[in-house]
Amino acid sequence: MRAVVLTGYGGLDKLEYRDDVPVPKPVAGEVLIAVAACGMNNTDVNTRTGWYSKVVTEGTTAAGGAGGFETITEDAATWGASSLAFPHVQGADVCGRIVAVGDGVDAARIGERIIVDGWLRDPDEPDNRDKAGYFGSERWGGFAEYTTAPAVNAFKVETDLGDAELATFPCSSSTAEHMLERSGLAAGQTVLITGASGGVGSALVQLAKRRGATVVALAGASKMAAVDELGADHVLPRDVEGLAGALAGATGRDTVDVVADVVGGDRFAELIERLARGGHYVTSGAIAGPIVALDLRTLYLNDLTLHGATVMPRYVFENLVGYIERGEIRPLLAKTFALADLAAAQAEFLEKKHIGNFVVLPG
Repeated sequence: MRAVVLTGYGGLDKLEYRDDVPVPKPVAGEVLIAVAACGMNNTDVNTRTGWYSKVVTEGTTAAGGAGGFETITEDAATWGASSLAFPHVQGADVCGRIVAVGDGVDAARIGERIIVDGWLRDPDEPDNRDKAGYFGSERWGGFAEYTTAPAVNAFKVETDLGDAELATFPCSSSTAEHMLERSGLAAGQTVLITGASGGVGSALVQLAKRRGATVVALAGASKMAAVDELGADHVLPRDVEGLAGALAGATGRDTVDVVADVVGGDRFAELIERLARGGHYVTSGAIAGPIVALDLRTLYLNDLTLHGATVMPRYVFENLVGYIERGEIRPLLAKTFALADLAAAQAEFLEKKHIGNFVVLPG
């Protein structure tokens, strides 16, 4: 089959397009999926470059993402796991059809149109986060014509959306929903969302509105109109000066109940200062940089809670499938690329000029 194979940690040159990769075979409890489309995310770049290594302190920049980093350590592979074994096929956001099943899986599932829940849970301890892995990281993913996955991770979905549109949802939208679950965002509350034009950010806007929250979104000037169309109540420039005043002018108050942040970097301290007493900060990324400054007095004097959001309970993805089928969240497809052009797609992705999600098509 055709696939893009990651040959080691490093730059875009580590991605090799091949047409001689063996088609995987489903073992007991697994399904074989003919990939129709596979979304692309920051984690694909971060894993390739070894960005998760603690020695890397910069953000997911175009230069670092394209060329890799000079020094990484054994903790480089993925979301806390041990280093990868190469060659490796990445790609977490699979949409496709089941074409074969392993032992113990109902053959009636052959032909189902599915999307893949990326979290690989231990069958005996599904709630043990320490035993969780990720599709496209701890096992081969969807930057290929075929892939296998545990049958429990292949969710049937019934919708008129196209394959590329469906492939925008799995990682970005489930991450966004998990962030809102972790923070406890409720109807009537106000949430501040950074990076609102990206895959996770645009999903956060829609899912927060679905919960009945007031959404204040930060986005680049050229992307503000698109974020507004997603339903944000107020859209502010990402580099706005005087965030407190801007919030007060938009909402009538200079604080928010929740900050949902995928950016990090130098603005972290200002975001924390804008949380109301008892407020919640939640993050699932740090594209502007993972090392931040925190005044502990702000944290404890204002009774704040900080949340990381990575390994999610299964019900989050189950709920997401329902939202998709009922049309409660819509895709934001920026562009599609041929599988052979994956390296070029990642280079363009790193420029951050797009709105929404990039998707790779195997055909």
